[in-house]
Amino acid sequence: MDRRSAVTLLAVAPVTAAFRWAPESVREAAALARQALEHGAPYAPKSFTAHEWDTVRLLVDLIIPKDERSGSATDAGVPEFMDFMLGDDPELQTPIRGGLAWLDHECDDRYGKTFVTCTDAERTALLDDVAWPKKAKREHAAGVAFFNSFRDLTAAGFFSSKLGVQDLRYIGNTFLAEWKGCPPEALAKLGVSYGA
Repeated sequence: MDRRSAVTLLAVAPVTAAFRWAPESVREAAALARQALEHGAPYAPKSFTAHEWDTVRLLVDLIIPKDERSGSATDAGVPEFMDFMLGDDPELQTPIRGGLAWLDHECDDRYGKTFVTCTDAERTALLDDVAWPKKAKREHAAGVAFFNSFRDLTAAGFFSSKLGVQDLRYIGNTFLAEWKGCPPEALAKLGVSYGA
């Protein structure tokens, strides 16, 4: 896909509408991603080319990297989640794949390389230009729309995964014999207290 086609697709595609997904699709995608991870066999993407797959895997881990609290987006199966979502909702293909092409074209213009082959500093510089909509230059509007929607999809995939739920420390429908209120450290952080 050439640069003009990628930018045209992003401009024409209703990006914000394309990234609205049904809760049942998210649940199904999360379940399939979990199954793929549990089987341990290499996952074969159905909606992405090999190059796009490498880009998606790199980009989701830049958005949600592994840290001392939790694993990365790839550890949580976010690329597999996205692959399912693109197959389940064909309207996602244009904005996602067009945005991935935009990344490569922008990197080619700046550095003469694809996003995957850029250095960490080069990738960071590009993402800094599109990650903050209020600071972004007008000429980066297509990249801003793509990246912010891609970031939302990454978060949806991560926080609907087993790893993401653990990262939230969500305990769900767990019986508590006694509620002692909000923990003191949380109250202190919020600058509030129980009192009259």
